[in-house]
Amino acid sequence: MRKYGNIALVAAIGLVLVSCGRRDVISTGESGIGLLVNRTACPAVATPVHTNEITLFNPRSSREASAIDATAVITNIRANCADEADNVQTIASFEVQARRTDPRGERQIVLPYFATVLRGNGQIVSKEIGRVGLTFADGQYRASTNGQATARISRAALTLPPDIEERLTRRRRPGDADAALDPMADPTVRTAVNNVTYELLIGFQLEADQLEYNATR
Repeated sequence: MRKYGNIALVAAIGLVLVSCGRRDVISTGESGIGLLVNRTACPAVATPVHTNEITLFNPRSSREASAIDATAVITNIRANCADEADNVQTIASFEVQARRTDPRGERQIVLPYFATVLRGNGQIVSKEIGRVGLTFADGQYRASTNGQATARISRAALTLPPDIEERLTRRRRPGDADAALDPMADPTVRTAVNNVTYELLIGFQLEADQLEYNATR
């Protein structure tokens, strides 16, 4: 998640830290016109590239189109973020839609998925493996089900150091030497922000050959 872009304004730049939700607004005041950027403490929810689809083959080692047994995709991800006493909790729900090539007979397939909390500096904070079961009725090509993942992050881990917060939230006035400078251009500020920025990543738990297939097909 990157909540800050390259901001260069001749007027004031303000940044407000909020618990959940994000809205960027243009504001006016005695200091002029500026951009007010809200940074959410709620982790962004996303699917890493090449992990939202899975293809099952029969036989397992084949990669021929004629050997495709079933496919599935993770879609319709929705996140709900809430403040707790000492934590910020995000619950993400998603849908798994599957299709098989042979509709004969009732069949169930079970697919593994991961939910990883990733810090903005690239550190994996936690990873959990879940499973979803899909049941195909006799004669049906398609099936779907729902899954869920939760990220709970301590408030302390989401809090910027006071000096960094001051640099980000300090109102710049027209004529100030740094009025048109983006605080995030400073590596120290950028690192501090990355350290308190988190993502919840959801995808299928793929074998190496399955991931390679997704990346190269």
